[in-house]
Amino acid sequence: MTTIETHADAAGESVVASFFAGLASWATTADHKKIGRIYLGFGLLGLLGATVISALLGLERAAESAALQRDTLVQLFQAQRVSLVFAGVIPLALGLAIAVVPLQLGARQIAFPRLALTGCYAWLGGLVLTFTALGRNGGVGGGTPDAVDLFLAGHGLMILGLLASAGSVAVTVLTTRAPGMTMWRVPLFSWSALVSAIGAVVALPVAFGAIIYVFIDHRLGTQLNFGGAEGIGPWIGWIFSVPMVIVFAIPAVGVAAELMPVTFKARQPLRGVLFTGIAFVGFAAFAAVTTQSFVTSPDNIATMVSLDSDQTFGAFLGDLLPFLTLVGVPVLGLLMVMGLGGLTAKSGMAHGRPQITAAFLFSFLGMGMVFVGVVGTFLMGIADLEIAGTAMEEGAVLYVVYGAAMGVMGGIAFWAPKLWGRTLPEKLVLPLVLLALGGTVLASLPLYIAGFLGQAGGIPASDPDLETVLSLDYAGSASLWNVLSMIGSILMLVAVLAFVGLMMKTFVGAGARAADNPFGGHTIEWSRPSPAPASNFEHVPTVASATPVFDMTHEGSRS
Repeated sequence: MTTIETHADAAGESVVASFFAGLASWATTADHKKIGRIYLGFGLLGLLGATVISALLGLERAAESAALQRDTLVQLFQAQRVSLVFAGVIPLALGLAIAVVPLQLGARQIAFPRLALTGCYAWLGGLVLTFTALGRNGGVGGGTPDAVDLFLAGHGLMILGLLASAGSVAVTVLTTRAPGMTMWRVPLFSWSALVSAIGAVVALPVAFGAIIYVFIDHRLGTQLNFGGAEGIGPWIGWIFSVPMVIVFAIPAVGVAAELMPVTFKARQPLRGVLFTGIAFVGFAAFAAVTTQSFVTSPDNIATMVSLDSDQTFGAFLGDLLPFLTLVGVPVLGLLMVMGLGGLTAKSGMAHGRPQITAAFLFSFLGMGMVFVGVVGTFLMGIADLEIAGTAMEEGAVLYVVYGAAMGVMGGIAFWAPKLWGRTLPEKLVLPLVLLALGGTVLASLPLYIAGFLGQAGGIPASDPDLETVLSLDYAGSASLWNVLSMIGSILMLVAVLAFVGLMMKTFVGAGARAADNPFGGHTIEWSRPSPAPASNFEHVPTVASATPVFDMTHEGSRS
């Protein structure tokens, strides 16, 4: 009896000690794969929250403000944008980059791993402060001064954390590549992560500076004429809107570009052109910085163009050139990526049957959704359409965020063997692709239609603004579009929830052990065991081409 009890106590102590030891190991880790997975885990939770809030707002607009109190609604609109951008797409894309990029570069670790981890904690702490402030009637137009200050401080902390983590990714790509891996040979996903990180480093400090000005103005009682609590939206609202959100979605485009040659078992033709296309998408960062007031003050948008025939050619050209440079270039970049994907498919089909996986479908269809969101941004820049500041802007954000989430889920499915040592079951992931696609289209496309019909959008700062945003005073089935958008967000919620459940079931121990290269990957990480060791590579590899693993296959030797 005594022996049994003693062993039970010892076993209990062992379990508790093991739990806290494991928790401490994760909390203080310098392993980039763990840091990336921390970002991914919180990003999936944030995306779940964003879909719930989006569904609630769709229901509220369809019911014309019959369910929730007005004070709650003002904060709920802001919580939706914060969830979509800072709690959803950014940690998902950044987390995948941190987890995968060093492996792709043949590096044993990410540059400044402690800085990347500290950035993760700063971002998470800022996110908690931001939602705490919204819960206390802070934020844009908030009625509690201390909560408004807390809202701004939370955003500043999030931005500093994200800059630290994004800087680690950028420095890794630039300085920690394996011998022989020139920038020309950098894998496509790593290149997209570099472009996205540089875009964040360019744009986020501008947002941080605006936050400082608005914070000081609010503390001093609007003596600097920044508008106080109501003026926060015009100064920092662009962070939550297109085109800035496009910058954070670039790694999802990189996943699709990475999987195209893998799927069709062919070399990627015209790699330099593809690099240029991904870099062109990064021009959205400059568009975001130059527009700033894109949602709340459409009359001040520097990149809008008018097709009015009465204006002089010089005036038209003066509007057209910055418009095409800042708004048209990202559209061109995505067209280049998709066009070269078609060339890769054509080349691969000539040699045999492609290997269509759920990861590829997730990433490719997700890139298509991002493209529709970028096109929406382009259309909003045409002044004659009069759709800037309408519900179409929210639809574009949902297209980009949900599309990027699909791309990241495809990346998780593709690189799961290297991160967890297991492979997600294809038959269970494929239905989730269709569910997420249907959810994205239903959540976003009806808001495009509502925007063309005149439904107002943006982030309301006060009751009068809220009245405008909730108003459905236009011709047609006004409530129909918002009901459909609500249903789309619910479908996306189910898809993400099912994906998270499948991950937990598979990675905890129920899934089959993965082979070293189950999908026929082309880059150096697929030469390592599954899962990859903590230090990635025992000896730093020497790379002789952009696709060293593919070169050793039958397809690679004959192409």
